[in-house]
Amino acid sequence: MIDLVSLTTKINNKIKRILSKDTVYAKVSYSQQGEDLIVNFIFSEGFKISKPTYLDIGAHHPFFLSNTFFFYKKGCRGVLVEPDPILVKQLKQYRQDDICLNVGVSDKNMTSDFYIMQSRSLNTFSKEKAEALSRDTSFNCPKIDNIVKVSMLNINTIIEKYFSNIPNFISIDAEGLDLEILSSLDFSRYSPEIFCIECVGVAGVDSIKDKEIID
Repeated sequence: MIDLVSLTTKINNKIKRILSKDTVYAKVSYSQQGEDLIVNFIFSEGFKISKPTYLDIGAHHPFFLSNTFFFYKKGCRGVLVEPDPILVKQLKQYRQDDICLNVGVSDKNMTSDFYIMQSRSLNTFSKEKAEALSRDTSFNCPKIDNIVKVSMLNINTIIEKYFSNIPNFISIDAEGLDLEILSSLDFSRYSPEIFCIECVGVAGVDSIKDKEIID
């Protein structure tokens, strides 16, 4: 005959062990949708690269919604590109072993207006996108908080200047300039193993998948 009290006690004790702080089964992700874990798996299992280098365009925050902080924690290093001067200060504080550039990325070297939104994760160089976000009511989007002049560098210039070899991983989240940046990359010289590029925009503004990027 089954001793239900004893069995229940054993089950409860096992659950307590599983949930204890000393036992960790979860994998921590810093990306918006777990992209860093997927990229890490591909590098580890597919390319057998344990410590990839990275170029993070639109790095935003040192670890919040970051596609590269996971790799930084495991000893990888790279270049962070962020046009927002406030966010760059945070990047330099918490990612001291990375190279942090307070610039934007375009198809040519120039200076451009940068639209800082009330929600800084939606900052953009695109006037049209900034104004569309400000007008949108269905998504309760933030307004334009400030406009600053920012230097723009070509992606090939950045790789040539700051990498001794081709970066293994390029993350692009440039809020409207993603396709332009990707199209300007000289693939005859630089062919990274993995790209991570946002192909879906903000709901209510440009939520249709960017088929050109996917193609």
